[in-house]
Amino acid sequence: MSELLKIALIAEGRTDMVIIEAALKAILPRPFMLTLLQPEATNPGIKGGWPVVLKWCRQSRTNGYASLEEDPTMYQFDFFILQIDADVAHRSYSDAGLEIEQEALSAGWGVLPCFHSCPPPDGTVSNLRSVLLSWLGVEQAGARTILCIPSKSTEAWLAVAVYPHNLSLLKDLECTLNMESRLAALARPRRIRKNVREYRNHSGLVTKGWKTVRELCSQAEVFHRECTAIYNLQEKLLQETGSK
Repeated sequence: MSELLKIALIAEGRTDMVIIEAALKAILPRPFMLTLLQPEATNPGIKGGWPVVLKWCRQSRTNGYASLEEDPTMYQFDFFILQIDADVAHRSYSDAGLEIEQEALSAGWGVLPCFHSCPPPDGTVSNLRSVLLSWLGVEQAGARTILCIPSKSTEAWLAVAVYPHNLSLLKDLECTLNMESRLAALARPRRIRKNVREYRNHSGLVTKGWKTVRELCSQAEVFHRECTAIYNLQEKLLQETGSK
């Protein structure tokens, strides 16, 4: 593992990448480079959303490897992050088109919708983890793969970081399906519309306020723990290699 951590991200969209990158700056002790594999950073015309993640996983599955870690085309990455928001549990495969709906049945992918009552968010997130693994065609994630599933969206993490004392905004924080709309409906100049530029303008607050985000968002805490565990494992392996 080089001094610069190399992390691959498969995400619903570029705004999700902004929030995840800001969180990683608070979690990881060493500098890193985050590479967005999907949606493709070099092709801004590609629309995001959970179907993009599904299709990427489907393609990865056809490569025939048991995990992302075993894929030789991914050798340069220290670890992998796959992100979908927990609101996907309220979707149906038909939302992605008839072809995807039919393939879901024939391939035996996890069932959608798969949401549980919320709070707590854990039941829905657990179900969605199983669905995401079914897209990859594996029973569990590899040792260096993190499934990042904010509940119900990365906007919950953004809202806490920027407006930690706005009780109205943060009501039903991990259970609301409209946090994006809430942020966009705030009075100027507090309003945050969903685009990369505005999210980047607030990303520093996500890094600075990550401790509060972890305290109020259970899935942020899960993400933090999993990133830390993989980082520590990598550090241990690096030290053992260096001592030989």
